[in-house]
Amino acid sequence: MNLLLKSSIVNQQSAIAITGSKSETNRLLLLQALYPNLILENTSNSDDSEVMIKALQSNQEIINVHHAGTAMRFLTAYFSIQEDREVLLTGSSRMKERPIKILVDALRQLGAEITYEGNDGFPPIRIKGRKLTENKVSLAANVSSQYISALLLIAPKLENGLQLTLEGKITSVPYIKMTLSLLNEMGVQTSFVENIISVTPFFLAAKPLSLTVESDWSSASYFYSIIALSEIGTEITLSSYKKDSFQGDSVLAEIYKDFGVETTFKDNSIKIKKTVSRQLLTVNCELNNAPDIAQTIAVTCFGLGIACHLTGLHTLKIKETDRLLALKNELEKLGANVSVTNDSLALEPPAPNFVVAGNVAISTYQDHRMAMAFAPLALKTNIIIEDAEVVSKSYPDFWDDLKTIGFQIQEV
Repeated sequence: MNLLLKSSIVNQQSAIAITGSKSETNRLLLLQALYPNLILENTSNSDDSEVMIKALQSNQEIINVHHAGTAMRFLTAYFSIQEDREVLLTGSSRMKERPIKILVDALRQLGAEITYEGNDGFPPIRIKGRKLTENKVSLAANVSSQYISALLLIAPKLENGLQLTLEGKITSVPYIKMTLSLLNEMGVQTSFVENIISVTPFFLAAKPLSLTVESDWSSASYFYSIIALSEIGTEITLSSYKKDSFQGDSVLAEIYKDFGVETTFKDNSIKIKKTVSRQLLTVNCELNNAPDIAQTIAVTCFGLGIACHLTGLHTLKIKETDRLLALKNELEKLGANVSVTNDSLALEPPAPNFVVAGNVAISTYQDHRMAMAFAPLALKTNIIIEDAEVVSKSYPDFWDDLKTIGFQIQEV
């Protein structure tokens, strides 16, 4: 399904209820599988979370997670401790190109029995669940936080808990802290001192424990972009959000001040409002802790006609697509001048009187964030989003919510 987004103006005041965080939901779904007395509220309705639910409830030998990278990593750890259970964990063709070796090696240090069915270091993998009694493991600190979180989520169920040593400079700290905070909410004792994380064994009491999932900050990023590209005075209220969020992408509220967007927290909601027109020359962001908002920021800068230099993006090359290359390709279709390295993106300032090219078809590369990051440009020109249904991976209601706030969208 391709969608034409016609040049639009956002309603001056709108309100959107955004589904629960995919990151929090998938962590809590795994914990719920380990501790069935856990009750979850406001869970994500994303494809990724549906994949997690289906996999955790399945009794089949073959578990296919399709494009869901989070599910692949978390389930690798989960099935490693399911005694007397053997599964073949697989995914899409792209998933079979995404590395899993770092996590597999760490689980093997703990005694897990995992073998590769195809290329060494990549899915599909065969896992023979067993009781893991080793409790010390180490891995590089600059790897995807999902490898680290996968280990931490099963740690309370390990007989001797877990002591995880991270070697080198730690990246994606907020996502590690999110995992530890969710464990703490359940009552699990943890510590994170310098480069050592410890988790003690835990047994949840028989009475139910209810936890509410915060709405997804990554999904909020597209509305921050929309407000940044809108007229002064435009505002949108988004729910449900916490000022002291666990989510790394909550840094949006601070970053988008540079674009004249003000964030106000009230009653578990945020009001985002365009208050001033900032005449910036260049936006510089180090996004080690929030790489998923890089696409949104780059497109916002392009739409505003300013330059940007984004760093800390090394994990983007192994996402649903090589996001850095995809960004470069699609922004250049619109007339941008972009350069990328293995961990950075630079957008050059446009020439005077530059006009964004219209009716350009944006390829999405089976990547939900490509579709959503480029959608706000409809405030500047007509734009076509190819394979627009890909947004269901994290935000199935995205296009309906854009229509609610005033976007003109039709299928082509």
